[in-house]
Amino acid sequence: MTDVFEEVEEEIRSERLKRLARTWLPVVGGILAVALVAALAWWGWQSFQTSQANKASVAYQRGIEALQSGDKTAAESAFAEAQKAGNGAYKALALQQRAGLAVEANRIPDAIKLFDDAAKADSDPMLADPARYKAALLLMDNGGTLADLEARLVPLTDDDRPLRPFAQEALGLARLQFNKPAEAREQFVLLTLGQDVPDSVRQRAQAAISMIDAGLVAGLGPIVAAQQLVPPPEPALPTGPDGQPIDPRVLEAARQAQAQAEAQGSN
Repeated sequence: MTDVFEEVEEEIRSERLKRLARTWLPVVGGILAVALVAALAWWGWQSFQTSQANKASVAYQRGIEALQSGDKTAAESAFAEAQKAGNGAYKALALQQRAGLAVEANRIPDAIKLFDDAAKADSDPMLADPARYKAALLLMDNGGTLADLEARLVPLTDDDRPLRPFAQEALGLARLQFNKPAEAREQFVLLTLGQDVPDSVRQRAQAAISMIDAGLVAGLGPIVAAQQLVPPPEPALPTGPDGQPIDPRVLEAARQAQAQAEAQGSN
């Protein structure tokens, strides 16, 4: 009888295992399949991003060399290729180079749009803020409204922004341009008190305050003109601890790794 009971129990266990297998094996298999597809998709996406960054790097360098040789047509073509192939840093840099070419050709509306597109292409203030700043300077002389100018400049005046003193000066001049001397004076005072303000900017701010206080706002034209002649900061790549520029491909790889880590953390 003992053998019979054991045989029955064995049959019951076997049947239970079969039922479990029929129930859970498809689920487990589906999970593994989804994980495999996700891993392959992530690897494929990373490979594609790396390939595109390499293409953008080559095209961007070709554009720089064309600029240096004076071939603006070839430079425009190369930068347009870099813009199309790249993302993030290379796209922002290529758009700003194209905007500079548009300014030289006196295509100001095109240049403003290209600078605006460059500002949206990369979230890093080191790359995006120069584009917003340059677009604002162009708008000051080409029919921009105060709302347009403030939308571009006010965010650049935050404490942690790389072009803060330049943006404060431009914002003050824009408010003077639209007959708001009191609001302009506030910006110039901030510049005179700032710790990291270039001497030339501080001196222009002090002169502007003196003229506003003396009621000589109309005489600020030369200051505005001088500010417009100052070359706006060129788009620069972020630097590492050694002070050397960080390759845009490294920036993209770091951002991808951060995004992956955040996605895994949320799971």
